[in-house]
Amino acid sequence: MRIPPEELKKGIETSLKFLQRAGLKVLDIRPNFVKLSLPLQDNENHLGIMYAGALFTIAEVPGGALCFSTFDASKFFPVAKEVNIKFLKPAKTDVTIEISMDPAESARIEKEATETGKSEFIIEGEIMNVSGDIVAVSRGVYQLRKI
Repeated sequence: MRIPPEELKKGIETSLKFLQRAGLKVLDIRPNFVKLSLPLQDNENHLGIMYAGALFTIAEVPGGALCFSTFDASKFFPVAKEVNIKFLKPAKTDVTIEISMDPAESARIEKEATETGKSEFIIEGEIMNVSGDIVAVSRGVYQLRKI
């Protein structure tokens, strides 16, 4: 059972109070693709730029969101094993991230998780400001686990 996109969007934005407070929004979600945004307002640090933890949040959330949009939530669930972020320049505006997965890779992951109970995969992303400049890059190691 795949979760309908509107239900999934609402779930991601409201299931964790932390994400609600941060103002995380799902701009687009479908199998093998997710685009998220995070506002600068209320996520600033003492210098008036986006807090590093807020940038980490928008780097980590897409892994789970991508799993829920791509795989059957009644059969599988995602786990973040490791997430790294490299800050390239100050984020002085709202930010976005787009994550996509090749359909052949999602097929491999689903097959392996079905057969062995889990499958590990890597997601890399670029966090961009409103001008399209990359402010941070991320690399996450996730696992899809069979229920």
